[in-house]
Amino acid sequence: MTTPQPVLAPLSESAVFLTLTINPGGEAAVGDLVPDLAGTARSVAFPLPDERLTWVTGFGSPAWDRLFTGPHPTGLHPFQELTGSRHHAPATPGDVFLHIWATRHYSCFELARRVVNRLGDAVSVYHATTGFRYFDRRDLLGYVDGTENPADAAAARAALISDGPFEGGSFLIVQKYLHDLAKWTAMPVEERDRSLGRHLADDVEDPDARKAPDSHVARTTIEDPDGTEHKILRDNMPFGSIDRGEYGTYFCGYAADPAVTGKMLARMFVADPPDRLLDVSTAVTGSLFFVPTADFLDSPPVRQD
Repeated sequence: MTTPQPVLAPLSESAVFLTLTINPGGEAAVGDLVPDLAGTARSVAFPLPDERLTWVTGFGSPAWDRLFTGPHPTGLHPFQELTGSRHHAPATPGDVFLHIWATRHYSCFELARRVVNRLGDAVSVYHATTGFRYFDRRDLLGYVDGTENPADAAAARAALISDGPFEGGSFLIVQKYLHDLAKWTAMPVEERDRSLGRHLADDVEDPDARKAPDSHVARTTIEDPDGTEHKILRDNMPFGSIDRGEYGTYFCGYAADPAVTGKMLARMFVADPPDRLLDVSTAVTGSLFFVPTADFLDSPPVRQD
């Protein structure tokens, strides 16, 4: 029986999303860190038991083969850029990804800092984004985020591979979205509700008969012809920088099958018409990672060549 990483753990108040690229010759340093990650995190978490420090580590497709021997996870590939008639989802670099969350920011910061300091010149920080809880788990557009997330056994079915050599693993797609808040807040609330497919006042989803086909909810609902719905587990968080005037949502989607998330994104960006929410939300990053089990991280098949 394998032990998954804590993909299913509840979100907290603060998060750091850290994307690293491995510099040439840096593979050995990264490989040496992998089995030490749990100890590094415990050294941060031990004196702070109330912080609920939690972390998940994933690896990009090229990095997997640079770091590890053995089979390559089926479904792990570089993130596929999407270009529609009006909107674009870029593919951006990413070899190692850390999703860190806790009650307060300082413990997230400290774990990220120790990892980066330990790796030194072996890696470059492609980007680090600080997420935070906003009121009652709303995004910066004002709507509750994650309302339709699966829970308990349904969450495990959606997010974790159920069998095979990579049982207990998960596929993670991350994207950083910037919101045009001036444009958004200038829209009537009714138009914003139609864009989301959900009501600001009470967080109630529009019934199918009234839901706009290009609303965000409609575009990200994936169903088989028989009506079976396929879900992912979203761990999105808002972020913002007042000095840079950047406000957005960090999309963090875990799935047992990355094709489910990929189909959602294709329906958002490439469908005609595309997701109405993209008129005020611009994707600036995009990466796909495989999240192996905790057992794998404890004793990884690190390349020695």
